[in-house]
Amino acid sequence: MDMTLILAVAVTVGGLAAVATGVSRRKLAADPTGYLHDLEIGMHDEDEGDTFTSRMRLPFLSRVMRPLGAGFVDKVTSLTPRNHVAKVHRQLLLAGLSSSVRAEEFITAQAIATGAGLTLGLLGATLLSLSTSKATLIVVLFPAIGALAPATWLSRKVQERQDAILNDLPDVVDLLAISVEAGVGFEGALEIVCAHFDSPLARELSRTLKEMELGLPRREALQNLKKRTDVADLSNFVLALTQADALGMPIGRILHTQAKEMRSKRRARAREKAAKLPVKILFPLIAFIFPAVLVVILGPAMVSVAKAL
Repeated sequence: MDMTLILAVAVTVGGLAAVATGVSRRKLAADPTGYLHDLEIGMHDEDEGDTFTSRMRLPFLSRVMRPLGAGFVDKVTSLTPRNHVAKVHRQLLLAGLSSSVRAEEFITAQAIATGAGLTLGLLGATLLSLSTSKATLIVVLFPAIGALAPATWLSRKVQERQDAILNDLPDVVDLLAISVEAGVGFEGALEIVCAHFDSPLARELSRTLKEMELGLPRREALQNLKKRTDVADLSNFVLALTQADALGMPIGRILHTQAKEMRSKRRARAREKAAKLPVKILFPLIAFIFPAVLVVILGPAMVSVAKAL
């Protein structure tokens, strides 16, 4: 039993260390626009110090713990199918985490969490002396939680970011339209938007602007923007811009039309959410409020009936 406890503690500590290395900051090598991150780091280092100083600015976990878990990450990645790694990388890109967490590190953290859940399940079933059915349930449930919890968290991050982009898009397009109609070029309008907004959409537009400043054609930069967000309204907006650019149409007119359409869609989404509220409120009303009301109303009557009987 002592050896079991020692093994469980060792596995738990190792899992926490690997998870810490997985969530610390690191550039994703597969990111098609990751060179921007390198460029920013290089410029920052030239201005403020040498390599040692820049390394010391990193968090402790990134300096010490990540090199210790690099070999383990490579071993886990070699056993993972490439299509799964590409899928996780895609989700990290959509969640805006591709510049801080590698897909290989996330998969390793997920594997460590699964192993830690299995260890805790076996340890709990052994120490608590549970029945066979309960022990089997714990041994199966804990690893499932360890495997599904990181994936669920990542999916929620993707959804939250896409919702934030969708909500900010009408206001951003409005400001773009106003800036272009005032005589500012499209790149200048993007700079104005990035200066007045602090949101995921503004950061993505800033990244698109940097790509264009580095020489990437506007069409390709906008296509990269669409790939990094995967929002239907933004994809339609990018398609309208690329078509207008190809056909030589005035961008100001396109932006004005797109802003009007997006405001209408936002109002429609708000009305749809408001229409769903009565149905959603019904379930907590039945589960929590009605029982309390019944107890308050029928409680004294039930006491009188019980005394009479």
